[in-house]
Amino acid sequence: MIPTSTVLEDLVKGEAVDKVTLDWLLQHLKARSFGIVLLLLGILGLLPVISPIAGIMLTIPAFQMIRADAAPAFPRKIAHRALPADKLARMVLRITPTLRYLEQFVKPRWATPFRTTKRIVGVVVLLLGIGLLAPFPLSNVPPALTIILVAFAYLEEDGILLAIALTIALVLFGVGGIVLWRSIGGSLSLMG
Repeated sequence: MIPTSTVLEDLVKGEAVDKVTLDWLLQHLKARSFGIVLLLLGILGLLPVISPIAGIMLTIPAFQMIRADAAPAFPRKIAHRALPADKLARMVLRITPTLRYLEQFVKPRWATPFRTTKRIVGVVVLLLGIGLLAPFPLSNVPPALTIILVAFAYLEEDGILLAIALTIALVLFGVGGIVLWRSIGGSLSLMG
């Protein structure tokens, strides 16, 4: 299996183009498109101003994973919007050393049923993407990091890392539920 860092490097080295579209990106990623799209949107989710947009964008591949579609497909308006190729290349070059380091420890192991795993990852990413919409400072960081971890484990077919990432997601859901419950309870006590 080709490591994710190599796939991304080959992607930006491949063709000399000034602008790329999401459609172009998906055509070049083929079988690994879901995982890499989740990884890239997770990285964008770390950015404070962009995280709500990344959260909304994550709903598209998440729903398609839940339906077990073969590859992600975005609305035409989004898929054909041109992005500067140099920005994509810079982002890939920034994350590649970290991915290469992680790939020393992450490897295909503890195989899981692919179709079921895809659906579970879709549900988890959908819920984590909603977490990116929270309007509190730095509230985007834990869900975005978890999305990145889930995407990386999914890409590298590492069932152990995926189990760890899904456990982290469950903890985040639990903490989020407690915070939501307490804020609703506080609001109700103020009103009554």
